[in-house]
Amino acid sequence: MIKNPRWARYWPNKVVVNLATIGSLGSLKAPGTWGSVMGLVFYAVFTSHLSAFSSVLLLAAASYFAIGICGEAEKRLKKVDPGEIILDEFVAMPICLIGLNGFGSHPMFGWIILAAFVLFRFFDILKPLGIKKLQRYHGGFGVVADDVAAALVVCVIMNVGVRIWLG
Repeated sequence: MIKNPRWARYWPNKVVVNLATIGSLGSLKAPGTWGSVMGLVFYAVFTSHLSAFSSVLLLAAASYFAIGICGEAEKRLKKVDPGEIILDEFVAMPICLIGLNGFGSHPMFGWIILAAFVLFRFFDILKPLGIKKLQRYHGGFGVVADDVAAALVVCVIMNVGVRIWLG
């Protein structure tokens, strides 16, 4: 069994829940979509200018952080993987775009981002290819793992598709 990191249990309740729900965004209609939109903002600000290697390191650290916070938020909200916890989508969405920063100045890059967003939402909601099985893991790992897996599938699709489409 994979255990939650212990460091998050010492954080104040309000901080943990606000981070996991990204403030009030987790209470909006379609919270996962809002978490994904904020993930695109995170991408634009923090990872769009990084190399693929640096992006992987940053997003791996962010995923570990999300596992701790989401697992602790589950306990404090007394719910298993509730919809209002959207830090997992927030962290996973930029993973979809790893390796595509070199196309950032291409006139079609807006379409590339839109395609990644739509594909991520598709894979996050439907959870095909065994992604759904990852939710059975306990705690924050179960909350985050399915989103990261969906993002990795989208990352592969986007990298292959963009290179075929744009050369």
